[in-house]
This record gives sequence, structure tokens and C-alpha cells, in this order.
Amino acid sequence: MKKLNFKKAILGLALGTTLATPAFAALKVGDTAPDFTARASLGGKEFDFSLKDALKKGPAVVYFYPSAYTGGCDLEAHTFAESADKFKAAGASIIGVSADNMERLNTFAADPNFCAGKFPIASDESLAIAKSYALSTTPPHEGAKDVRGVEIGHGFIERVTYVIGKDQKVIAVMSSKDDKLSPDQHVDKSLAIVAMK
Repeated sequence: MKKLNFKKAILGLALGTTLATPAFAALKVGDTAPDFTARASLGGKEFDFSLKDALKKGPAVVYFYPSAYTGGCDLEAHTFAESADKFKAAGASIIGVSADNMERLNTFAADPNFCAGKFPIASDESLAIAKSYALSTTPPHEGAKDVRGVEIGHGFIERVTYVIGKDQKVIAVMSSKDDKLSPDQHVDKSLAIVAMK
């Protein structure tokens, strides 16, 4: 499937994830990013992700997203996967964080159309990580289904991407609501920032 057509198709499937978000993301450039560990999946294989360990190797892109298998999140994951080698070449790691359970994340992480085993995604079912970053969350939407027709059944975290330096300081913040960025633009802007570091 061609990249452009794929993006158009995914955008067309976008689930209405207009979330109640604050005017600005809670963390700002220069703030210290909260450390976290979480159960994560890389290509369907589970492991314990540690932000502190990731930062020892270089900057990290921590992107929060509402749910696997929803339009904008699918586009974002696909675009991160396509650019994963460029992030690696820039010495940066990627971690996606959502309230999805590990069963959903293992499937999404291995799906060749989305994460494709190129970068890990972590589960924040309790929303503790999102709360530590002071992000807005919404409770589960009754009857909400993903693009496969599977009930979602969990709350949503607002879409915000942080680029975090090795010193654990926030280098950049991107918010779909505040910055009017499409999900794939989060990827492009993050890559441009880490490539300059």
C-alpha cells in the first residue's frame, strides 16, 4: 500500500478522539520529565520499559496516544515505524504510551501495518504515567469500538508527544489540540528535533 494512500485511508477512519484537554500540556520545555517504568511490548514480546534506562542511550520521544486501532493513533504508529531507523540513527528511542491493556498492545506492536515491531509501546492502564505528566484523560466511552469493531473498554489519554533529553529535561512538547498538529506531524517534528541534537 502506498504511503500517501495509507495515510489518507487512516485519516478517513479517524475515531472522534476530541478529548477535554487543557489549553497547554502540563509539562513545558525545560521541565524535568517524570521517570517511569511500565510493561511494554516490542513486536508482540513483553518487557519492562524504563525511561531512565532509555535516556542513558540518548534522547527519548515519549508519545501518549488515546488507543491502539483508532484512526489517528494508527497513522501515528505507522509513521513512527516508517521513521524508526532515522530516530535510531539520531541516537533517539521511541516509546508510545496508552491505556490499552497488554493483550491489545501485543497485537498492535506486532502488526505490520502499524508498529511493525520497530519500536515499543507501553501500557498505562491505571493512567498513573499520564497523571504524572499531568495529562488529561477521559473515562471509557460506552460502546466505543476500534477500527476492527472490537470494543475499546478503557479510558483515553490525550495525544501529546514529548522529546526528552539525556538529562531528563523536556526539549519539546507537541499537542494535537494546542498545536493543531496531525498525528503524523508529531513524528516529523520529533524527528527534526532529535536529528539536530
